[in-house]
Amino acid sequence: MVGQAGAYRLVTGIWRRFMKDGRCFSTSSSHQNASSSPSANQKTPSYSYVVIGAGSAGCVLANRLTEDPQESVCLLEAGPKDKWLGSSRLSWKIHMPAALTYNLCDDKYNWYYHTLPQAHMDNRVMYWPRGRVWGGSSSLNAMVYIRGHAEDYNRWQREGAEGWDYEQCLPYFRKAQCHELGENRYRGGSGPLRVSRGKTNHPLHKAFIEAGQQAGYPFTDDMNGNQQEGVGWMDMTIYKGKRWSSASAYLRPALGRPNLKADVHCMTTKILFDGKRAVGVEYVQSGEKKRVFADKEVILSGGAVNSPQLLMLSGVGNADDLKDLGIPVIQHLPGAMDCNALHKPHGDDISAVNAMTQEKPL
Repeated sequence: MVGQAGAYRLVTGIWRRFMKDGRCFSTSSSHQNASSSPSANQKTPSYSYVVIGAGSAGCVLANRLTEDPQESVCLLEAGPKDKWLGSSRLSWKIHMPAALTYNLCDDKYNWYYHTLPQAHMDNRVMYWPRGRVWGGSSSLNAMVYIRGHAEDYNRWQREGAEGWDYEQCLPYFRKAQCHELGENRYRGGSGPLRVSRGKTNHPLHKAFIEAGQQAGYPFTDDMNGNQQEGVGWMDMTIYKGKRWSSASAYLRPALGRPNLKADVHCMTTKILFDGKRAVGVEYVQSGEKKRVFADKEVILSGGAVNSPQLLMLSGVGNADDLKDLGIPVIQHLPGAMDCNALHKPHGDDISAVNAMTQEKPL
């Protein structure tokens, strides 16, 4: 469980060492078809893992996978670093909590997506910000730390997602977290993700909480604890007055490792397949088309929009849609676009993604 986006896995391998098994496109070397793939003897860079997207998920993956010095990781990010003008100084527009609106109003660190008119929203065009920088959307969001309701995870289990009930997810939440109030049954105290309790003495905040209680809502002293419903003070991913993104929590501590290569301004355009086995990716950097190969896994962590779109651009998706777009079909996988219902009202069809208004290629 690594942020809002999660990651798509595109090769075989056991993943439960680092996180619970997610939805994936699994491959096998027995399905290789050399006629549709690059040569096995490439003179291009090769790593154990290629991770596409250094956002909420990608930063975690880069850190956890490179803990093993025998493994190597190439992390590709379409946007820039979260630093100031190429220096070692952190960008104040990202790391100063009060500056969060700056990045929601331009496309420097933001894909700045807009949907097609939404029929269930009076045909309005919906603004859909997505991070395009180290840390991804965790470098743009409002820094509220709040988990899904426990009953949502329990429902997943009841509907067939074995191992995803709340009691089995809770240890991973706790492992990731370092809460300033210390460890208890629901909070972690030694993880890399710094979490603080919202602090304010503003009378309007107190009045709001009192009004909620007067209206019949209970007060809860921990919205991620035993009683999630109610009004109270929220937890925040802020540490010592600065935003604590996944880049701060996971990526920066790993940047000094010799087995991690983290590149920026890399626009991934295609997943490379050997038959139906993902073996690498093609991307553009500084106007030059490049390739990088993975000995073990290609991992998509580009977010709820970019990951499924990249799958489609690479020939993985609904075969009819791919043929209409003139994309050769590698694998008929209708569910490849389903995750785009996560943030869209009423889960409108994939045309809302295919026709995203943007100036930058994916």
